[in-house]
Amino acid sequence: MSAMKIKKGDLVKVIAGKDKDKEGKVISVNKKDNTALVEGVNMVTKHTKPNAQNQTGGIVNQEGPIHISNLMLVVDGKATRVGFKIEDGKKVRFAKSTGKVIK
Repeated sequence: MSAMKIKKGDLVKVIAGKDKDKEGKVISVNKKDNTALVEGVNMVTKHTKPNAQNQTGGIVNQEGPIHISNLMLVVDGKATRVGFKIEDGKKVRFAKSTGKVIK
């Protein structure tokens, strides 16, 4: 399995689908399904039963998973492809457009 180009906490831009051109922060990444949850993107309604945390229950809006291939990393306000290189004996991500190392 190859390394994930998008990680939790990254700022990403949606490049395909109903939420195209929206930007948001990655909440979580599912490596098994190659999907990610992004703040404010792919909002779905979920019907919940009353429980200890949510006394009333009802309809809740929350983020749904979006495939990694529909996301691009945003570096310096610009969407870019991601590459990997070895620097000081460590594998690091870098922006292909600028060559800048990411974190």
